[in-house]
Amino acid sequence: MVMSRFGLSSAEAAKRLERDGRNLLPAKPPLPLWRRMAGQLRDPLIVVLLVAAVLTAVTGDWTDMVVILLVIVVNTTVGVVQEVRADRAITALSALTAPAARVVRDGAQQEVPAAEVVRGDLLVLAEGDIVPADARVEAAAALLVDESALTGESVPVDKNPGDEVASGTVVVRGRGRAEVYATGAAGAAGRIAALMTTGSAITPLQRRLVGVGRLLAGVTVFLCVVVGALGLLRGQPAELMVVTAISLVVAAVPESLPAVVTLSLALGARRMAARRALVRRLHAVETLGSVTVLATDKTGTLTEGEMVVRRLWTPAAQAALTGSGYGPEGRLDGDAPAEAFAGLLTAAALCNDARLLYGEGKEWRALGDPTEAALLAAAAKLGLDRHDLNIRLPRLAERPFDSVRKRMSTVHRLPGGRVRVICKGAPEVLLRDQVLADGPALSARAAAEAERLADAGYRVLAVAQADLARLPEDTPEAVPETGLRLLGLIAILDPPRAAASGAVAACRGAGIRPVLITGDHPGTARAIAIELGIIPPEGEVVDCRDVLHGQARSTDPVAESGRCAATGLAPESAVLPVAGLTVTAAVYARATPEQKLALIEGMRAGGEVVAMTGDGVNDGPALLHADIGVAMGGRGTEVARQAADLVLADDDLDTVVAAVEEGRRVYANIRRFLVYALSGGATEIAVMLFGPLFGLALPLLPAQILWVNLLTHGLPGVALGGEPADPAEMRRPPRPPGQSILGGGLWQRVIRIAIVLTAVTLGVAVWALYTGRPWQSMAFFALGAAQLGVAVGSRARPGTRANPALLLAVAGALLLQLAGLYVPLLRDLLGTVPLSAGDLLIVAVLSVLGYAAARLDRVLHQEPVPVISEAG
Repeated sequence: MVMSRFGLSSAEAAKRLERDGRNLLPAKPPLPLWRRMAGQLRDPLIVVLLVAAVLTAVTGDWTDMVVILLVIVVNTTVGVVQEVRADRAITALSALTAPAARVVRDGAQQEVPAAEVVRGDLLVLAEGDIVPADARVEAAAALLVDESALTGESVPVDKNPGDEVASGTVVVRGRGRAEVYATGAAGAAGRIAALMTTGSAITPLQRRLVGVGRLLAGVTVFLCVVVGALGLLRGQPAELMVVTAISLVVAAVPESLPAVVTLSLALGARRMAARRALVRRLHAVETLGSVTVLATDKTGTLTEGEMVVRRLWTPAAQAALTGSGYGPEGRLDGDAPAEAFAGLLTAAALCNDARLLYGEGKEWRALGDPTEAALLAAAAKLGLDRHDLNIRLPRLAERPFDSVRKRMSTVHRLPGGRVRVICKGAPEVLLRDQVLADGPALSARAAAEAERLADAGYRVLAVAQADLARLPEDTPEAVPETGLRLLGLIAILDPPRAAASGAVAACRGAGIRPVLITGDHPGTARAIAIELGIIPPEGEVVDCRDVLHGQARSTDPVAESGRCAATGLAPESAVLPVAGLTVTAAVYARATPEQKLALIEGMRAGGEVVAMTGDGVNDGPALLHADIGVAMGGRGTEVARQAADLVLADDDLDTVVAAVEEGRRVYANIRRFLVYALSGGATEIAVMLFGPLFGLALPLLPAQILWVNLLTHGLPGVALGGEPADPAEMRRPPRPPGQSILGGGLWQRVIRIAIVLTAVTLGVAVWALYTGRPWQSMAFFALGAAQLGVAVGSRARPGTRANPALLLAVAGALLLQLAGLYVPLLRDLLGTVPLSAGDLLIVAVLSVLGYAAARLDRVLHQEPVPVISEAG
């Protein structure tokens, strides 16, 4: 069907919708519940637990088997519920890029769901509209489109007939009509979404736990076989030693570890939810704690996504202007009086098509071009009211801005019948003799100042005016743009978020390297990076336009020194990462979505754990392929939210820092539990292995081993996962990405504490044996009580009321341990005998050595807090 001003017919639109499908981005089908459960059960430690459950069933210990199965069920349920809840919340949070669209059908305008827009539709675009599909402009009147969500450019783009507009972009000024040529997956957003077909690999925590599971399984089985073989050599009954070996396997495996991991992650996710951060996958919390690089977009992430006037310059004075957003709050910062800039900002407010609205949320927002809105806000800060100005100097004619002329002119009636011509635009088109009548000296001075401001990252506008007796003609095209007098320059910036500099500083303090990757101009990227402390003033910025397929362009040859002339970097770090090349620069400008993805993959290939923050469609692939993707939920696009592991509903970058702290707390608690559980398991094996050397034929019965394991690795172990964060944690660098979760001195700590626990248990048993006391029962109580002492000694903040659940769990376990000695039913089950008050007191006092060992070991192993400079 031939396109016309009448658009498609309804019948033709329905036919094309049936043929091409709905105008939606490709979405992954919902994951079936059984697949979610299977994913949880594939965890290596869950597999170990399943094997342990089978072994306990073989021994006939149904109680312990039920406990292990309960841990598996709880762990799986919590993980699946968290995933389902997160997916549902993301669906509720998501507002599709254009929920409705205006099209011309059957010769009349009508509103249809954006999903029903088809190829060939004639779109009607106006201020505030979100473009629902890729289209080619047919007609335009001062049409200006914000493409920052797609390209990362914070400055809107002028659109003329023949130009293209992409889905998800926003019309900020003017009006127009455009013919749709691509919908859904065939559009620009769909092509970017196609880069997101696969996600990142397993998280650092998962990688480490895989290694732990394999190591524990191998070592435990080997040692328990040794214990069983030695027992057989000593003449112990074969059945008894087989049951004993199986019991040791169950006891030595820290079956509470998955529950501790899940509890720690769930508590972290809960704390993040309280900070309005939605965790889509539990392991994302811990991954943030392992991050070594925080790669971030600029527009809307580090910056407000709003333009604001920062500096004013006139031939006679200059000053800075404070304030943020589009509100009138702010003041001049300089020696010049406000009157020195009144003429400049009056002209900027009159030659202006934007409007400022005071919303229901008691916040000012812009309607129209954000740059023009920033000019109105600056005028309001000096007490200039746009409405009053329009009454005093009504507009008679105009020549709208376009990308060819790079300027806008308006004509206003002056009292007495004269007229005033105002022109604002790019300095390079206004600061010319053909336009200004001020002479070359002033033009040159203004041009030098404009260049200095541009190098500092500002978008610079020049403003000029002239008062005339009358207009040559009464048509807009005849508005004169010659013989004007320069009023001054206005420097505009998309300002950093209030929390961004603190977040960057906190990352540096935690040993995390911040990296800025943006599609914006290199000068703008440099200014923001310097202001936020990402790079020093002399730092370099990689302009990705100078990099093509991983090779420097021929226009930027490598100098004789071996460094790239464009970036000052050595060739291996100046080019984009290809084939695992490590990236070392801190700022990348003019980066395309493909280049962002390549940068993230290059960093990961170099051994970094990368978090990527972003909000635009252009950030989607990088968010998905990073170790953890963090999307802005308020300003962010649907593509960014679906790609991310963590969605910040309040768009506050400080929440990322809080998430890093939560992640480190999770990791520290898992290591804390491993020290506690593995030292206990190692003690049990050591007691069974070395006891016979001291005359203890069978130090502990299988039922006693399982009982101690049940009490110590149960609730007390799980409660350790709720320990608060160490206050010094965020002043330490992240763990090396390749370090095992058992590394960093953990094995040594396990051995040191296990030696103390073994000495206490065997010492009590041997002394009791040679003094005629019930040595096995005393060894049984000493082993359990000493391990519970280690749990209390492992607290992050001893002496406080933090994590009272741990103290309650330890108290309950200790009571049950006593019940094993004094409750007849349990005595018959465990093969114990009651202890006298004196014997019980002696064992209890010696068991305190478990607490002392844990506290002393923490002091000896206390990691120093390094001093990390602000510059990183």
